[in-house]
Amino acid sequence: MTALLNNTESSKQTEIYRQARLSRDPRFDGMFFVAVMSTHIFCRPICPARLPAEKNVRYYTHAVQAMAAGFRPCLRCRPDSAPGSNAWQGIDTTVSRAVQLLIALPAQRIDQIAKRLGITPRYLHQLVTRQLGLTPKKLQLYQQLLFAKQLLQQSELSVTDVACACGFQSERRLQHLMQQQWGLTPNRLRRALPVSPDASSTQLFLACRTPYNWPQVKEFLAVHALPLVEQVTADSYALTFSWHNSAGCLKATYDAQKNGFNVAIKITDLRFIQPVMRNLARVLDVNADPQLIQKALVAAGVQTDQLVEGLRLPGTWSYFEAGCRAVLGQQISVKAATNYANQLIEKAGQKNQFGWVFPSPAAVANMPLEALRLPASRQTTLRTLARAFENHSDIPSRSELLALKGIGPWTCDYMQIRGAAHSDIYLNSDLVVKKAASKQTIIPDAAAPWRTYLTLQLWDIAVNQI
Repeated sequence: MTALLNNTESSKQTEIYRQARLSRDPRFDGMFFVAVMSTHIFCRPICPARLPAEKNVRYYTHAVQAMAAGFRPCLRCRPDSAPGSNAWQGIDTTVSRAVQLLIALPAQRIDQIAKRLGITPRYLHQLVTRQLGLTPKKLQLYQQLLFAKQLLQQSELSVTDVACACGFQSERRLQHLMQQQWGLTPNRLRRALPVSPDASSTQLFLACRTPYNWPQVKEFLAVHALPLVEQVTADSYALTFSWHNSAGCLKATYDAQKNGFNVAIKITDLRFIQPVMRNLARVLDVNADPQLIQKALVAAGVQTDQLVEGLRLPGTWSYFEAGCRAVLGQQISVKAATNYANQLIEKAGQKNQFGWVFPSPAAVANMPLEALRLPASRQTTLRTLARAFENHSDIPSRSELLALKGIGPWTCDYMQIRGAAHSDIYLNSDLVVKKAASKQTIIPDAAAPWRTYLTLQLWDIAVNQI
């Protein structure tokens, strides 16, 4: 893949982008970017500015590629605020993992990322440059600048705080790089912001790929809610969390007109704002492509009148939380499992300055076996799971989890679905899924790589058949 779609994609694909640009179809927002040769500016396909002539347009898959080609982001449509793209998928697995590590903040050293990937820094450089058309260092820098632009235009953080949050050593460094890359200063990027009702929080916007089914997400989150750490209302989701050694809380309020969430964040370490926002995007599943998913579900045999438009996969805040919920939910109802999870917080949860947070692996591992009114074998499994996470520098692999007594395929699948937003898991052993699928002709493999959404769709069908 090279940066310029005009030279690499089929004429049919280019025509689709051309039509999407002309129609300003929001379904394509974040899937590609439009660069204008005459102004040296790149935009989202929904930009309200006057449409340029096709001869002056270039199409790019990623915002950072447009930046590498010398274009600066539009100040009206703010490409930094576009929904995340699935475009990173479909490239080499190692490159995909590398990209995720390179765009994450706080930024890691290139040699550290290469070590995590099990390759040399030189080979990492070759892979990323060949696939994306820019070096790993440039990819990191452009991502930092785009996030800085978002903070400057959406939050009330000072320029110094923005520089800190984006990983720059100083305000002067941020100013220098913005001037060098875009010919703009941070103060010029600032826009008049309405006075926030809570000046102590950072206000950001999280865009959704349209259509987004907030009622479905809200209902799912409400059924699984843990009141001590999270709250679900008619239009919002809020929770208290820990992120590494930082404490925080957030509230995401759905705005149907803007097709996204107004997010208010309080966090003790500003460097973690970006990863927290990325995690929230996963929890709310804002970047899923509903058009592709719907086609896959129909191909799998779901009737069109049963489809949940804008279906989403609500997640848990952490992989460990998903694991605890999965163990607690083995062979019992959702309501009973949620009650046990609430008890777990009461017995092993911790408080930070903003309120209760879900317990850490260490807290669960050290919890007395009789703390929960569970069968002894189930509580032993919970402790074993907690120790596996406590003794692991990263998330334990599926094979490592399956080796633990009491952890089976269903538990691992549930963890991957809700803790890691895995899109292609069909819970064929789930009794509710089996029951719904038995009443019609379902071909699960036809839904790949969206079989998780087929599971969700069948859950919805089962509920409506009751």
